[in-house]
Amino acid sequence: HVQLVESGGDSAQAGGSLRLSCVASGNTGNCMGWFRQAPGKAREGIAAIDTGDGSTYYLNSVEGRFTISHDNAKNTLYLQMDSLKPDDTAMYYCAATSGFPTLVSREYNYWGQGTQVTVS
Repeated sequence: HVQLVESGGDSAQAGGSLRLSCVASGNTGNCMGWFRQAPGKAREGIAAIDTGDGSTYYLNSVEGRFTISHDNAKNTLYLQMDSLKPDDTAMYYCAATSGFPTLVSREYNYWGQGTQVTVS
């Protein structure tokens, strides 16, 4: 049974930083990603990582500001978010699957419950 539990969401000032964590249990597969959904908008993939070789992929709008990483020993996924903007306000979800890392949500089998990030 796979379980993903996010934490770290909070309110922040524009230009500030937050770090999200996602603790995974069970056989999640090699691909993990972060997604976000703002009110009235579709869910979008923002970062993905292959936990085997460490390769990473980013949405253009967050590349250079956000960093995805994975601690294999702790089976924990992270998202370091710097230079936050009000447009980053959303519910953030972690997800897991097997195969080639992707930012396409329908490719993911497992999802966390989400953690709220608000930037003002």
